[in-house]
Amino acid sequence: MNVERAEIPLRLFIMQRIMAENPRTVRDLFRIIKVRRPRISEEEFINTIRELRESGTLTLEPPALQVNSYPAYLKLQDENAWLYLVALLTLSTFLAIYVMPSTYPLIIFRWIIGSMFVLFLPGYVTIQALFPEGKELDSIERLALTIGLSLAITPLIGLLLNYTPWGIRLDPIVAALSMFTLGIGMAGSFRKYRIARNTGKA
Repeated sequence: MNVERAEIPLRLFIMQRIMAENPRTVRDLFRIIKVRRPRISEEEFINTIRELRESGTLTLEPPALQVNSYPAYLKLQDENAWLYLVALLTLSTFLAIYVMPSTYPLIIFRWIIGSMFVLFLPGYVTIQALFPEGKELDSIERLALTIGLSLAITPLIGLLLNYTPWGIRLDPIVAALSMFTLGIGMAGSFRKYRIARNTGKA
């Protein structure tokens, strides 16, 4: 008498293979599953992985970053898009103040860029440096802290400038805020690189 062996559900089988063989990528996992279950389709596998992720049973992490130095990390556009945007907004502020004519309607652009430069960027880069993993705060908390820190940092920089020979004037304030923003932004980017390297993602 022949007794057919019952096939365990695909979800359970996938979790067993993950714990037993610890694949590095989803593609590696699919190859493992395909060897043991040749009839499985890629669509069925992807749908099962999606169900496991949505139920919280499986957590997918981004692929490892193939870099071994901070300069190489800076070339990764996806990882440093926020830093590039900060640098672009800082440069735009310089252009709006020193190059763009102060005529309507161009003056409106200067107001918008200047407001972001003063009320958003200092706090934003500080949050990136303080919480580099991005998991500690949700988006609303980040936005509130970004604006709050900007409102605290900008007057503090102005207060410090008051005790320097340059005083509180446009040029020193723009220069000081730019150096702070770019410097803290680079510090935040370096912290993200260190975290990625220490967790084996870089």
